[in-house]
Amino acid sequence: MQNIKENILGYFKESSDLKVKLQSDDGFIESVVKATEIIQEALHKGNKFLTAGNGGSAADAQHFATEFTGRFKRLRKAYPAIALTTDTSFLTAWSNDSSFDEVFERQIEALGKEGDVFFGISTSGNSKNILRGIEAAKKLNMKTIALLGRDGGATKGKADIEIVVPSNDTPRIQEVHILVIHSICEEIEKTFA
Repeated sequence: MQNIKENILGYFKESSDLKVKLQSDDGFIESVVKATEIIQEALHKGNKFLTAGNGGSAADAQHFATEFTGRFKRLRKAYPAIALTTDTSFLTAWSNDSSFDEVFERQIEALGKEGDVFFGISTSGNSKNILRGIEAAKKLNMKTIALLGRDGGATKGKADIEIVVPSNDTPRIQEVHILVIHSICEEIEKTFA
């Protein structure tokens, strides 16, 4: 029983240590600020927010979109947001008939337009479907934001804004990702009536 308690305390410490480290990383914080401003501006202009990820990042993308279309802390006007991971009929049909690497690219071609935002989430930075989604969004003159982990992987340098959590520990990366998402939601909700 004592080992379990010590292990759990260790996980909490690892998580808090990473968050404390990032608080003093001006580049990291500035990336979160810029991402918030891009999303805020798009929503104020009536554009929409598209987001996607794989696995736990897909769940984070769905969570993010829900905070916009529903509410974060208070009841207010709904923001147009779509988690591309929720259309299981499309995801399974396109993956079966074509390629899983193209699923977000194809949805962005169908749903995105100039002025919209694509927010891709990848803990490794190497998700081909996120990278191709960013490329498709750029072709439409959409703003692109990547929420990444490790060293940013293959996606580093591809999005307009990159928020990279410098850790190789996927659970710790995901914990910071959800903190970033909540921080963005809270700031954006303050600007809308």
